[in-house]
Amino acid sequence: MNTSVAVCFAFCLAPLTLGHRDPHFWNGRNTIVHLFEWKWRDVADECERFLQHKGYAGVQISPPNENLVIENRPWWERYQPVSYKLKNRSGNETDFTDMTRRCNAVGIRIYADVVVNHMTAGNGMGTGGSEAYYHNTTYPAVPYNPNDFHRPCGVKNYQDPVNVRNCRLKGLADLNQGLDHVREEIIVFMNHLISLGVAGFRIDAAKHMWPTDLAYIFSKLNNLNVNFGFSSNSKPFIYQEVIDYGGEAISKHEYTDLGSVVEFKFSYELCNAFRGNNKLSYLKNWGPAWSLLPSDKAIAFVDNHDNQRSGGVTLTYKEPKKYKMAIAFMLAHPYGTTRIISSFSFDDKDQGPPADASGNLISPKIKEDGSCSNEYVCEHRWKQISNMVEFRNVVAGTNVDNWWSDDNQQIAFSRGNKGFVVFTNGGQINKVFQTALPPGTYCDVISGEVLDGKCTGKTVTVGEDGMGQVLLSDVEGEGALAIHIKARLNFM
Repeated sequence: MNTSVAVCFAFCLAPLTLGHRDPHFWNGRNTIVHLFEWKWRDVADECERFLQHKGYAGVQISPPNENLVIENRPWWERYQPVSYKLKNRSGNETDFTDMTRRCNAVGIRIYADVVVNHMTAGNGMGTGGSEAYYHNTTYPAVPYNPNDFHRPCGVKNYQDPVNVRNCRLKGLADLNQGLDHVREEIIVFMNHLISLGVAGFRIDAAKHMWPTDLAYIFSKLNNLNVNFGFSSNSKPFIYQEVIDYGGEAISKHEYTDLGSVVEFKFSYELCNAFRGNNKLSYLKNWGPAWSLLPSDKAIAFVDNHDNQRSGGVTLTYKEPKKYKMAIAFMLAHPYGTTRIISSFSFDDKDQGPPADASGNLISPKIKEDGSCSNEYVCEHRWKQISNMVEFRNVVAGTNVDNWWSDDNQQIAFSRGNKGFVVFTNGGQINKVFQTALPPGTYCDVISGEVLDGKCTGKTVTVGEDGMGQVLLSDVEGEGALAIHIKARLNFM
């Protein structure tokens, strides 16, 4: 495709694809949780027993299609497609449809992680019994044959867009999405998922596909299925994995006309700040001034299934205090569509999800205190996180006001007259703040929660003038405090 035609094609398709940024959340809900490597039946159970009651809005699921069975069952085998059959360790098509039906019924949307950049990096059998012939790039169960792939070459130069988009990422057989047959197979696959009740898609490795090819594919997607509670003419929500920290030839901005984009720089900069490598006071202008995408085009996250295994500055469940602080800031701030991960514990970066001796996934067990066992971390159930999901719901539509900092590692701000947060990444805070909240006594939803009209944690009393005394030490178990109007215990 020549340059002038490609530019015209992209602009012509833009009006068709702008609708792909609506996540179709129920009113009063926010935040997608990635239930990483959960079975479909367990996802459905979690929608009904927990997510709907805590104000979550959606679930990102692991890739639903057949994948290659790899020795020792690493987590990344799910990202090596063998076919588009809905059969893998999470369940079959019947289980999948039951999940979408049950979750949509209680207002939890399902977003499928779709892997359409490539197929496998090796030969073998898939989870649905199909064969992968990597040596001659033949996948009979789709079917794909050698003519459907780019020529064999490795991704080696991230300053060369052609190399990045037309060569094999980590040896994975690279599909040519510019071909009619490849496009049609992908469109049929995604439309099938739409027919089964998904609200949208995470597009894996979008950076490694040409935006014009994705624009064509997205333009051919059906409207969401009204039988699962979606309004007529609703377009699927699309968010694309485009890793862009700056300095490479491919930019995240190339993909924003197609849908939302996962903002990796958000994760990097926020984790860097809460690690103490930058002053928290610098977060006053958090957003596009930090070279982040516009808020309405961004998926905001602290960690995901990839970067939590990559080391560096990324905060994870392994450093719980700073991790919870970073997530609390993300959920308190109005930027982006927020997503959190619900992990399984791991010691090795390749380690797969909890499974029995036969390789079958083990379900998370929910303990009496609401936490998980069977090696599942379930960060989304930590009260400091789920309570901040409610905070975000309560303050929706308000701005950041009454910003305060010590010009170093302590900050505070209100969200209109509905919520107020304080953070310390060093030193004690003992100060009277303008919270902007109505008078009353409020429960800190970080250290506790409201049960039977009483607070299980710290409280803050706010006077008629909106002023409230806050005591927060960096030696406490939590480095943040948050109050909001639904956590008011009494009225003055």
